[in-house]
Amino acid sequence: MAAPGAAGSPQPGRCAYFVERKRRFCKMVPARGRRFCGEHGAHAEEENSRKRIPCPLDPKHTVYEDQLQKHLKKCNSREQPKPVYFVQDINAGVKDATELPKEQQIPISTLSKEQLEDLIRKLRRASNSINYVLKDEILSHQALNEALNDPKNGVAAIKHLKQQASILGHMERLHLLGSGKCFVEFGAGRGKLSHWVDIALHNAQDIHFLLVERATTRFKVDGKHRKNCFERLQVDIQHLGLNKVPVLAKRKLPVIGIGKHVCGAATDLALRCLVETYAKPFDKKEGPAPKRLKTDEGNATPNNSGETLNTSVTDNWRPVAGIVIALCCHHRCDWKHYVGQEFFATVGLGAVEFNYFKRMTSWATCGMKDTSKKSCETDTKNEDQNDEEEEHAQDVGSLECSLDNLQGLLTTEERKQIGQLCKLLIDYGRLEYLQQRGYEAVLQRYTDHSVSLENVLLTAVPCQSPLATS
Repeated sequence: MAAPGAAGSPQPGRCAYFVERKRRFCKMVPARGRRFCGEHGAHAEEENSRKRIPCPLDPKHTVYEDQLQKHLKKCNSREQPKPVYFVQDINAGVKDATELPKEQQIPISTLSKEQLEDLIRKLRRASNSINYVLKDEILSHQALNEALNDPKNGVAAIKHLKQQASILGHMERLHLLGSGKCFVEFGAGRGKLSHWVDIALHNAQDIHFLLVERATTRFKVDGKHRKNCFERLQVDIQHLGLNKVPVLAKRKLPVIGIGKHVCGAATDLALRCLVETYAKPFDKKEGPAPKRLKTDEGNATPNNSGETLNTSVTDNWRPVAGIVIALCCHHRCDWKHYVGQEFFATVGLGAVEFNYFKRMTSWATCGMKDTSKKSCETDTKNEDQNDEEEEHAQDVGSLECSLDNLQGLLTTEERKQIGQLCKLLIDYGRLEYLQQRGYEAVLQRYTDHSVSLENVLLTAVPCQSPLATS
């Protein structure tokens, strides 16, 4: 609208349109000889003959109707060209996987007492068949000692740092922190995990980082990284052809997949991206063996180009050198992407049971939901507050934590135990998936429950590698 007299006047050289919502004049610069910018030009007398319409690509802005086709060719909201590593649904899994009909996706709270008891019997029978016990393996790493002891860091920041320190501790124990590797962080967000890995590798050479995140991210820590070795891949993991990323296609570097709270189905997509998409060409022996840096282990021998190869490492080299992923948000899993379908079949389960179990995983943390939320509210000024502040605790709030209409069939403690069994069963399917593909995989609690409600870490290294037995 035109500016009201009581509101003052626009700044010299600025648009004369008064933005009612912001209670100020538009700050855009109009064309020479005009009072209004292009967005608000229709309100000027000389522009009344031309009509502005919402952009069909993004209705948040408008365009002259007679210039629509020209605008569509340069609009920032137009579909951008796909990167070379974008391969539609490459990590999505089997396309004809059994889909659960919508009529069978009913809330748990609507199940009868007999149906729920039968579901729990199936869960316990499957859990007893695997007989897997999670162990506490809470580690740390010296790279984070200073930050952990910094009084400026609040409660939330310390929780994140403890998790990152333990993840790095597990990587060090598996000998995954070294030169000549490419670290791929799935669900990278701000990139804090890669940032700490980079600090831990300050003396390492020939290191690359690929930060995979499908959404644009604010407050990234990329500026703190070393130059020329960090690259962001803005793509959904489902469509990431890792072997087509230029640095990997050219160098064929051994990859280490990492992640801190890779939510739900993203974990399954990441595992398939690593052990199928990236490893497959090497299993077929496509392309030459990669060049290796000289290390202190084994005997170093020169190759044809005069560079040094470590024979003990080269002979046992695998495309994926290791996997270290903190698991999270099992209720966001998806049967069609789940890598443990074969395992579920062997224990007499399928898509129907999976659909219920993934929702029942929220029972494992719903008892801690309110406490966690309160602790988050006490540290609102912390820099990590908007990063990933116990996202799993807040997210389960809308799930089926309450079973009041089941006539008190289960106590709170029983629901918590069942939720934990559901999480373990889903994670064990991922474990067996890796084991069947030549990896020594382990599930362990990598941090205390008071630090994170989702405190299970999945680690894996190739069985053929001497690292697996060290």
